[in-house]
Amino acid sequence: MEHAKKALSRAIGAALLALPLMPQAAEPPVHEFMLENGLKLLVQEDHRAPAVVSQVWYKVGASYEHGGITGISHMLEHMMFKGTEKHPPGEFSRIIAANGGRENAFTGQDYTAYFQSLEKSRLPVSFELEADRMRNLKLLEPEFAKEQQVVLEERRLRTDDQPRAKLREHFEAVAYTNSPYKNPVIGWPDDVGKLTLDDLKKWYGLWYAPNNATVVVVGDVQPEEVFKQAKKYFGPLKRSELPPIKPRREVEQLGPRRLTVRLPAKLPYLLMGYKTPALATAAEDWEAYALEVAAGILDGGSSSRLTSRLVRGQQIAASAEASYDLYSRLSNLFTLAGTPAQGRSLAELEHALGEEVRRLRDEPVAAEELERVKAQVLAGHVYQLDSMFYQAMELGTAETVGLGWRKVREYVDKVNAVTAEQVRQVAQKYLIEDGLTVAYLEPLPVPEGAPAPEQSPTPGGDHVR
Repeated sequence: MEHAKKALSRAIGAALLALPLMPQAAEPPVHEFMLENGLKLLVQEDHRAPAVVSQVWYKVGASYEHGGITGISHMLEHMMFKGTEKHPPGEFSRIIAANGGRENAFTGQDYTAYFQSLEKSRLPVSFELEADRMRNLKLLEPEFAKEQQVVLEERRLRTDDQPRAKLREHFEAVAYTNSPYKNPVIGWPDDVGKLTLDDLKKWYGLWYAPNNATVVVVGDVQPEEVFKQAKKYFGPLKRSELPPIKPRREVEQLGPRRLTVRLPAKLPYLLMGYKTPALATAAEDWEAYALEVAAGILDGGSSSRLTSRLVRGQQIAASAEASYDLYSRLSNLFTLAGTPAQGRSLAELEHALGEEVRRLRDEPVAAEELERVKAQVLAGHVYQLDSMFYQAMELGTAETVGLGWRKVREYVDKVNAVTAEQVRQVAQKYLIEDGLTVAYLEPLPVPEGAPAPEQSPTPGGDHVR
């Protein structure tokens, strides 16, 4: 999903480059409701089509887990489709399909979310099913034993058999010292294989409660009617006693870190990551938005620095990219990645990427380039507004990582306010060697007759059922 979103954002951005950067356009209001049991409901009207997207976000993900039970949030996501007393295994998906809808779920470091897309009159169907499994899930040993094997196979296909995914897993384990982001969302294999049904029952009872959930609805709906339906289905559910959340802040890194992973692969690959704050942890908000702009300067379309200089210009890289996520609960990484061009080495590519970071630290961004990058940011926002799913996703993410949904409405204005000097300041403060981790993927020969692993999809941070 994220790759498609990024590509389309860039296409829209190309059409917007000639436009002046205007203040953020008026957006439909978000209506916030709170049930007596602590469940929060966010409703945003979008009357362009007789459809609705409903998402249930739980404030629990891989970063809430401790050693020995990594992957339990993702495992429970799978088990949430295994039935209740009222709806036996498979019934949830069958009912949604019978009502012409689509449904799925995803687990991340900071959340677990479940969603349905339906014709607008079918929203109560979604609410009834989600409310039922929020507190009434039946966790049975036979279903768990089967699903445990499914998840282990998913891990093998998405991580163990994918050299770049395997590199990223090792990279994050080395880059972070004590942050829970060092653990993969899908879990370490030994932990996943040793999870018990009792582990899942405790995890479910602890976190799956109305006072730990946000329901987000976007579509052709009336907010008061949605609130009425939410009270009907979610209102009777009992709240739980939530445990206090430990901060688990990453300790300061005191020097560069390096690792090499050798696996059968067609091409070498490079990952570089600098320790950076997220919006929720930044000393001041503008730092996070300046890092967002910095990522756009390096990798914001065909005219970006990495593509124009390293891929087309110097022809050091066959591909190169930069990324930063300001919507996370804890501090994370500003990453650069790439594949060296034929005849070029990983060391040459690392040096070239390092030079681009040095330029960010030492040279102010030209006004024209800064405006172009901001146009790309506006393009991404325009695209999100055109999708009910991403409107809901944005609201749910911001709410669940502790920022509050109102932060979403500040995004374009905050990015437009970033100055060239602020970009240089965050580069000088955070994109430094002492906070850097570098990982090399050195390819070993691919066994004869085996498909090149890179031909398979590389997973992102979330694992979709």
